[in-house]
Amino acid sequence: MDRSDMMHVMYDKKGPAVVKNFEKRNFEAYYCPTVEEALEKAISLIPATDVVSWGGSVSIAEIGLQEYVKKHNPVIDRDTAKTPAERVEIMRQGLTCDTFIMSTNAATEDGQLFNIDGNGNRLAALMFGPRQVIIIAGMNKVEPTLEAAIARARSTAAPINAQRFDMQTPCKVNGMCADCLSPQSICNQFVRTRRNSGPKGRIKIILVGENLGF
Repeated sequence: MDRSDMMHVMYDKKGPAVVKNFEKRNFEAYYCPTVEEALEKAISLIPATDVVSWGGSVSIAEIGLQEYVKKHNPVIDRDTAKTPAERVEIMRQGLTCDTFIMSTNAATEDGQLFNIDGNGNRLAALMFGPRQVIIIAGMNKVEPTLEAAIARARSTAAPINAQRFDMQTPCKVNGMCADCLSPQSICNQFVRTRRNSGPKGRIKIILVGENLGF
């Protein structure tokens, strides 16, 4: 058994247990061993008539979900904006969509989410607004404790995203969090979601037995 196979065996054992812990916290959760199964599950949760929007996420693109909804649903897409002001207005409109799709910076084995945001629109949608939120998360984002999840979000996800968006921050230059107050900091909001506060099923989490996103 090679290293990749051993990783998948571990994910397949851990994933269903983490799903049960999410369910204890009023989330609706699923474990899908492959990206293909994850895409199929996500599609089954989104009615064709739903207006869909999303937060910046590599994971939803990697499984093909972002491209699918663009072709099959009415969407609110900030990337269609022609000016910065129009982009902000489209992001505001996204808070009223039917289904919001996103990933998470980190999750915990006991069923919590931890996220960091720059503008805050992604986390605003997570907390309130869209009728349902669907989170796609690779098992590489599941950490044993909340402290480890916070460390992952700050030390892994944030520096990589700063590079992805070409932000002028210390972590983009050095690859390490400096707890900065830079004008372009993407670490402005820190949100721990310890329980789904709305009706059960508003926040749906699809854990994928693959490494996705950052």
